[in-house]
Amino acid sequence: MHLGPGCQADLGKGCGREQSAMTIPKVIGRRDSTASKEIIRVGAIQSEPVWHDLDGCVGKTIQLIEQAATDGVQVLGFPEMWCGAPIIQATWLPRYHANSMTRDSPQMKRIMAAVKEAGMFVVLGYSEREDSSIYIAQAFISPEGEIDHNRRKIKPTHAECTIWGEGQAESLKTVVDSPFGRIGGLNRWEHLHPLLRYYEYTQGVQIHVSSWPSFFGMPEPDKIAWLYHETAEASSRISQNTAIEGATIVIYSSQILTEKGLGKSSILPGGGFSQIFGADGKPLCEPIEDGEKGILKADVSLGDIVKAKIFIDVAGHSARPDLLEPSC
Repeated sequence: MHLGPGCQADLGKGCGREQSAMTIPKVIGRRDSTASKEIIRVGAIQSEPVWHDLDGCVGKTIQLIEQAATDGVQVLGFPEMWCGAPIIQATWLPRYHANSMTRDSPQMKRIMAAVKEAGMFVVLGYSEREDSSIYIAQAFISPEGEIDHNRRKIKPTHAECTIWGEGQAESLKTVVDSPFGRIGGLNRWEHLHPLLRYYEYTQGVQIHVSSWPSFFGMPEPDKIAWLYHETAEASSRISQNTAIEGATIVIYSSQILTEKGLGKSSILPGGGFSQIFGADGKPLCEPIEDGEKGILKADVSLGDIVKAKIFIDVAGHSARPDLLEPSC
């Protein structure tokens, strides 16, 4: 994907927050898919956050990291905005803002220390607070307990634009190196942005963390129902397509909502549709039931990426950059 030297992205005024012009990150360069450890145990969280309680959610995050480490997980993916969780009622906004996490906070440092102790790689979805603004973010935390990369959702979805800011140009970088392969990640409907997906493929992603919220039920679906593309089934197919299209292993992580977490909301409990997909798109786990919590685990082979890419490599031999070349 050619972006040209010094190509600038003027992100303009989106979602009510002004962004400055920044240089789009250059393509990192694809790597041999077998260059890292061959067999990796990956895990996908399906659970409920601790709502509007940052310290409580951090404590639960650490417990899940420790549990996954006991099970031998080396790469662990959390849902979108796991620390923070989606906002269901506008009256929660002040409390929500106060419980969004800053990148250099004591709470984040506790999580980083737990990741280091576990010796795994974690992609953590969280509501990131910077000054008076909040962002839908993913922190890529290395086994050394360092944030190798922090990215923000490029374009918040639908009504999210009224609350969360847009990601800056550095968030186009979606892939980092790790001892377990090249780890990438996107949030929710970022997976519906073809050029963003393609740009991730050009960065040589091997294990992709697909972070999603919960898709809860509506109390009177005959009167108010989700469009199909907002359902758990459609979301699962979107993430599965990422595995097939990118020939990448996908850790597909989602939240649930329990009766206790509902509060005074009129929506229904449930949700949760986590899965792990192989590089050919095959589901590798028995799914956890709707509304139930757990950690899905699978042993994956990076060599399977090569097998899949022999058939289709959309950023390699299957591409036609002479005819189709995205540019700014």
